[in-house]
Amino acid sequence: MTDKEIKIGHVSDYFAHVGVAAISITEGNVRVGDVLRFKGHTTDLIQEISSMQIEHENVKEAKKGDEIGIKVTDKVRSHDVVYKIVSKE
Repeated sequence: MTDKEIKIGHVSDYFAHVGVAAISITEGNVRVGDVLRFKGHTTDLIQEISSMQIEHENVKEAKKGDEIGIKVTDKVRSHDVVYKIVSKE
């Protein structure tokens, strides 16, 4: 069993004072509980989504075209690519 990474978007902004990444979803969808990987020039963070918001409203799922905010445990940067990690049976 290996994991597969599916590109879902990129970081559009990072708010250091609250530790929140704004992510533009350009492909597919994400939901609470999914595991994301943030990959960039100096970034490589893997984290599960515990909660996410669209326009300050808590949501369980986001789709292509949405702009979401999620709390992250480490610094991410604008333009970091975001992947969803899915288990491949």
